[in-house]
Formats: sequence, C-alpha cells, structure tokens
Amino acid sequence: MKKVLLLLLTLIAVIPASSQIRGNNISVTVTPDHKDWKYHLGEKATFKVCVLRSGTLVDNAVVDFEAGPEMYPDVEKKNVTLKDGTMTWTGSMKQPGFYRLTVTAHVGGKEYKQACAAAFEPEKLEPSTVMPADFEKFWKDAIDEARKTDLNPTKRLLPERCTKDVNVYEVSFQNILPNYLTYGILCVPVKEGKYPALLRVPGAGVRPYYGDIYTASQGAVTLEIGIHGIPVTMEQKVYDDIYNGALTGYWEFNMDNRDKHYYKRVIIGCIRALDYIEQYTPWNGKEMGVTGSSQGGFLSLATAGLDKRITYYAPVHAALCDHTNSLKGKACGWPHYFYWNKGKGQERQIEVSRYYDGINFARLITSQQRGWFSFGYNDDVVPPTTAWATYNTVKGPKEISPYQATWHFWFQEQWDEWEDWLLRQMRIK
Repeated sequence: MKKVLLLLLTLIAVIPASSQIRGNNISVTVTPDHKDWKYHLGEKATFKVCVLRSGTLVDNAVVDFEAGPEMYPDVEKKNVTLKDGTMTWTGSMKQPGFYRLTVTAHVGGKEYKQACAAAFEPEKLEPSTVMPADFEKFWKDAIDEARKTDLNPTKRLLPERCTKDVNVYEVSFQNILPNYLTYGILCVPVKEGKYPALLRVPGAGVRPYYGDIYTASQGAVTLEIGIHGIPVTMEQKVYDDIYNGALTGYWEFNMDNRDKHYYKRVIIGCIRALDYIEQYTPWNGKEMGVTGSSQGGFLSLATAGLDKRITYYAPVHAALCDHTNSLKGKACGWPHYFYWNKGKGQERQIEVSRYYDGINFARLITSQQRGWFSFGYNDDVVPPTTAWATYNTVKGPKEISPYQATWHFWFQEQWDEWEDWLLRQMRIK
C-alpha cells in the first residue's frame, strides 16, 4: 500500500508539471491574396484581416493598424471596429520593396498583433551602402596584425556533455591581442579521421553556449564561439548581469572609430576561429563552413567575405546590413543605427558603419563559395528589404528560401531545411 500511495503522490506531482501553455485562444490573421506574397510594381496587394476566438470570428473587434512601406508606414488608424471581425486592405508600391500591414487587436484588455509584408519585385532591390576604397586593405591589415599574436589555445573536456560519438570541449584562443580571448565549444567525432568543419557564430546578446553536438555526430568538426571574451559555460545569471551592465548596447560601442569599433575584435575572432580549426582540429582541409542567424548572419557574411577557406555559408535573417538605407527613407538593418534621427550629427559614424556593413562583406564573396539565405517577410528586426538586397549583392552560387510568415524567429521546417543544406555541403548526407 505504501508503494501504491507513493506512486499516486508522484503522479499527482508530475501531471501539473506536464501541462503546458501553448499559444492563445485569441488570434489575428493577416493574409495576402498571392500565395507567394509577391507582386509586380504597380499591382495591388489585397490583405484580409481576421480576428478570431477559438478559430471563429470575433464580432465588433477593435483594432489599430498601420500600413505602407516597411518601417515607414504612411497610414495609421486607431480604434477601428470590425463589425464581423474582418476587414480588407489594399496597398501597392511603385519601387521595389515591401508593403507592410500591421494589425493590433484589443480583446479582453489584451493586445494581439499580426502583420503581413507583401514583396514588390524584391529581386530588383539594391543596397545603399558604399564600399570604402580601402575596405579590403583595412581588414587584411587587421587580420595580419592579429596573427602576430599566437593563438595560445586552451582546451578543457566537458565530460557531462560528451556522447558515445562526440567529445565536447570548452576552448579558448587569443584573438586580436595577447590575453584578448575568444571562447567556444568544440565538438569532435570520437572516431579517428579527418572531417569537414562548421563554425557557428552567435546572434546578439550575452549567453552560455552548448555546442553543435548533433552536426558533429553526423561526422563533422563544429566550433560554436562566443564574441565577448568571456567563458561560455557559466551560469545564465552571470551573462544576464553582464548584458544589463557592462555590455548594455555593446553594438553601439565606438561607432565613430573604425579601429576601436566593438565588432572589429568580433570579426577578427571569427577569422581566428578558422585558424584554430585549421591548426588544432582534425579538419579535412576541404569543406569549411560558417552559419548563424541575426547578428550571426552578419558574422557569417563577414567571415565568408574575408576568408576563402570558407566553402559554404548560411546566413539566416542577417542583421547589420545596409545601415545607410534609412538615410534614403528606406528600411535598414538592425540595429537601425541611423533610423531614429536620420543620421543627423553622425557623419563620422556613417562613414565608419561602411566598414561594418554586411553588404560590403557580401560583395567579397566569390564563385567558389556556396550560400544559403533564409529570412521572414514579417521580420521587423531584420527587414526583408535588407535581406533581399544582401542576397542580390552576392555574385557567387546561392540559394534563397524565404519563410514569409516568420518574424524574427525560425519555423521548424526552416530549421530542418537549414540543417539538411549544411550536411549536404559537408558531403555527409
């Protein structure tokens, strides 16, 4: 009886923990009348809006909405009542870009938001940023100078993370100066041999990392790096404190000085990570890739553009592209440096930004490097205007796979396609 009672008590404790909150009973849908969300210039895009409760329309739903070119809406309406819970809206563009309708419903004292961005001939989008005449020289000199500092690597086995197929290590190596370290998680197949390699570069923020054990288990060397010069295996609270303290807004540090810009050591760290892979791992000397999303998408472009050891790269909703587009009243990439004040009084920062613009690194990618680009049309952090313009800039072999309904996140199918593409580039699938 005691055993039965103990089992019942255990089940009572576990059952509530297994119940999960998923989604909302109230939802807003905004859908275009073209299945591929694409339109010709001058053509009208018609959007249908529905406010739903339990999948059925909400009578007399109250909504706010704004519409127009993304980041620059020219229509704004407040407290509009939708008698039958639906409305339609039409919009058009005469220049390549994205027309966005964003709707916020007010139901039961809460807000529910959705959007849809229609693409108008995005294949014709061109970036605004200019490549400085000494762009390549600046970065070559920076890399050459950094390589005067020995990597002086460290390597610590993490037995609690290892599997029967993969050994996992926390590693560090010197970056741009002595004792200026880059940390990462290295995953290496247990079986002896030479393997393709993949560098994983991070999105914005400060966090621990766990390494790409799955890809390594398929037969690859993987290295996932942090960018802030701190170990990547500490407790989350440590990173939260740093992010909310010393590294708050780090992406804006030294924007007026190309030599002290925060992303200089970050980009150099990516190149030195390739040096580490080449010198201290069982890389096969053939397939070498880089991938990341958001800030990591930008770092993927920078790494591929600067280092021809990269044979494949996969930027996902790449940030930090086409900073100066907002000076022309068009959508610009995160962190939207010059969006709020249109660059007034920031002439020096504008000049420096060109050395840290993903577009200019994309211009250096060659026909020997294969690319896979993916992003969402609803993304309001990395606008699809900049994502398409970046893709259009690349001259080498490339694929594009937009997941239109995503914002600044992944769909599972997108993740699966990305992983499959990476494995195929490494010739292990």
